[in-house]
Amino acid sequence: MDAMMMDAMAKDMASMPEMASMDMTVMQACMDACSAAEQATTICSTQMMDCAPACMNCADMCHTTMRSMMRMQGMTPAAMMRMLDACIAMCQVCIDDCAPHTDSEICRMCIQACQACMDACTAMKDMMMAAA
Repeated sequence: MDAMMMDAMAKDMASMPEMASMDMTVMQACMDACSAAEQATTICSTQMMDCAPACMNCADMCHTTMRSMMRMQGMTPAAMMRMLDACIAMCQVCIDDCAPHTDSEICRMCIQACQACMDACTAMKDMMMAAA
């Protein structure tokens, strides 16, 4: 996301006491990881393997999480943490369903993107809990 958008989000967050201390670089990394996982899981779902439903659901969850972070108005820390939990859980399901297909380069890419997304969402949650 470009710097102007991140600056606008930081200003919006500054007006919300419960979000004012959030580190925008952690938030940006989380949104980027959600976007990458969305792309990887979408590609993976086209392989017509038995992991396809989990990959499609994960793509939707990553997209929704990323979009929710971009729309800060009305988002409470508790709601955001629940969204992050759901994204982490869906990424884990996707990893588990892709794991039997490690002979597929696309499934391996999907696993890596989902793991990176889980790590970024966990870092975001940790930051939010520290700010509370």
